[in-house]
Amino acid sequence: MKKLLLPFILLLVLIISACGTETTKKEENAAPAGKESETITYQSENGPIEVPANPKRVIMLSGFTGNVIDLGVNVVGVDTWSKNNPTFEKELKDVAEVSDEDLEKIIELEPDLIIGLSNIKNVDKLKEIAPTVTYTWGKVDYLTQHLEIGKLLNKEKEARSWVDNFKKEAEAAGEEIRAKIGEDATVSVMESYGKDLYVFGSNWARGTEILYQAMKLKMPEKVKEVAESSGYFTLSAEVIPEYAGDYMILSKYSDADTSFQETETYKNIPAVKNNRVFEMNGQGASFSDPITLEKQLEFIKKSFSGN
Repeated sequence: MKKLLLPFILLLVLIISACGTETTKKEENAAPAGKESETITYQSENGPIEVPANPKRVIMLSGFTGNVIDLGVNVVGVDTWSKNNPTFEKELKDVAEVSDEDLEKIIELEPDLIIGLSNIKNVDKLKEIAPTVTYTWGKVDYLTQHLEIGKLLNKEKEARSWVDNFKKEAEAAGEEIRAKIGEDATVSVMESYGKDLYVFGSNWARGTEILYQAMKLKMPEKVKEVAESSGYFTLSAEVIPEYAGDYMILSKYSDADTSFQETETYKNIPAVKNNRVFEMNGQGASFSDPITLEKQLEFIKKSFSGN
């Protein structure tokens, strides 16, 4: 009888042992309870790319620095335009200035994610240092761009919340401004940079997205003809009156040649004579991130409230 039972006992032991081994393997392969994956797959312009789920050291080689700061992610290196932007002065005080050619400096900063524009140099070399994601400037609108960066940083919920709130606030402000100045009143956005003058379409920063897209204020037809598709148009001082709206936003760099403002041609523009020209600091005005947009929205609301 014992001889007959022995094979069955051995078989039972083997089955129990195998089950125990399989359970152990499953436990080893399973992620610890409550622990998130260390990486996520982001669908970039150039295809899927594995990036940190919680990036700690980001380098910005683009104009999207304010988007990353707004989402509470640590930045360790930025491009010169971001570094010299007064809007980010406090946040970037101790952050290094780098370029797409400062490979050794970038390596020293030990980034876990690099974000840049699609035209930056050394992309292949940068990818060897850390996951590198690039965006084509203007490929998507300014709000969608923030959502994309939110997805990249695994903070899409936070990005979407900001977008929804900003749209509501800007649209409400637009309704108030249109009720005050009239539905047909026009607004033009110009900039004085160096010795050059520009007028802008509806998607070229300097508050244009807020004024024309969110607030639905009207652009002068002449401006629409020359700047809407290209984004901007270069002007000579003599023709400013042709592109001036009933109201004007003038972005001015501190070192710009503003002698045109002393000419009779400029002084006789109705918007100038009626004190409807609102001057904006050019430094930092070329960004379209949440921090800059909130600052510009307050500037626009305050400017129109006094007129």
